[in-house]
Amino acid sequence: MTVYAIVQVDVKNAEEYAKYAEIAGPTVAKFGGEFLARGGAVEVMEGESRDRCVIIRFADMDTAKAFYHSPDYQRALGFALPVSTRDYKFVEGV
Repeated sequence: MTVYAIVQVDVKNAEEYAKYAEIAGPTVAKFGGEFLARGGAVEVMEGESRDRCVIIRFADMDTAKAFYHSPDYQRALGFALPVSTRDYKFVEGV
């Protein structure tokens, strides 16, 4: 079943966060992920959001988790986590 990574991010240091993006993007592709939304305009209709929203489609939950826990993505997170506040979740499609 298709799984979506739903990511909301407030970036505190764009220069440092760019180092994360350089690694994360190719790693998404390596695991067959596809960006459906990546930092476009957001209009909040209810509740709260962060500055940047990303949606990534993966083939299934196992692939999504393998991506997240991969050495490459964990290395990327080393750049992202110190300079951002993030909400990151996987959601199964219907």
